Amino acid sequence: MTTQMTTPVSAPVNDPAALPRPLTFRERHESQIRQWRLYGHMFRKSFSSMLGLTLVVLFLLLAAFGPVLAPFPEAASGAIDMSNKLMPPGGGNWFGTDEMGADIFSRVIMGARTSLWIGLIITGIGALIGVPLGIIAGYNGGWVRAIIMRITELFLAVPGLALALAIVAALGPGITNCVLALSLVWWPGYVRLVEAKTLSVKEELFVESARSIGARTPWILWHHILPNCLSPIIVKMSMDMGMAILSAASLGFIGLGAQPPAPEWGAMISVARTYMPDWWWYSLFPGAAIFLTVLGFNLLGDGLRDILDPRSRDR
Repeated sequence: MTTQMTTPVSAPVNDPAALPRPLTFRERHESQIRQWRLYGHMFRKSFSSMLGLTLVVLFLLLAAFGPVLAPFPEAASGAIDMSNKLMPPGGGNWFGTDEMGADIFSRVIMGARTSLWIGLIITGIGALIGVPLGIIAGYNGGWVRAIIMRITELFLAVPGLALALAIVAALGPGITNCVLALSLVWWPGYVRLVEAKTLSVKEELFVESARSIGARTPWILWHHILPNCLSPIIVKMSMDMGMAILSAASLGFIGLGAQPPAPEWGAMISVARTYMPDWWWYSLFPGAAIFLTVLGFNLLGDGLRDILDPRSRDR
């Protein structure tokens, strides 16, 4: 008696029942919620990330509600009270007063708004110029990439702050010219970052699949390349906010940025250095504001990088 061996017949590949079921809108939404909860849990576990977030939130609150929180808002417009000049911290002046009798605490608070729009404009213009150029260079390649990257490397060959100094010296001192100069030298870093990311993303299967079904290049760049470049861009912008504020304060310190009596932290330290060390509070509190703001954005950027780029966390 012979036993006949039967071979199980697998379902045909084109059988709809054998294909994985696509996720519904609700399932995709729930998956995204679980992912964001995981991100929040990872972020809360990091003390440095939470410290950075706290400092940044405090900075944003001061910038948003500065005129309400400042006890002497007129101090930001150059009000003069010579009877209270160079008073030490205490009483009604928590941070003391400057050489014109203006309340330093009020000027530091009002300076947060100035520093915020400086950072936003510099990083925003840098990203608006650098991100498109980086995507075009990385996706097209060839002579287009060569031209864009050679111009980028030409800008990177000169220290950004030195180049900004030359531009401000040509345009003249002032906070507007300072922001414009820093914006013009801020974009090369975004080009290098996005170009490298685009080179790796364009070789992925989903991009090849989009090309194979006839998707146009602008559609691929907008729906596939740019979304996959957002994580490093967000991290870089968060860190660049602090560095942009520090760079603008540096130009203000040497007299090429904001001019007195503007409530800008770098310009305040520039005037206060002539009163050191006897009237130490004049420079201490604006300097502490710069330090804490830059520290907050850097720590926040590190925390976002650990979440959005798991490979850097593993390293």
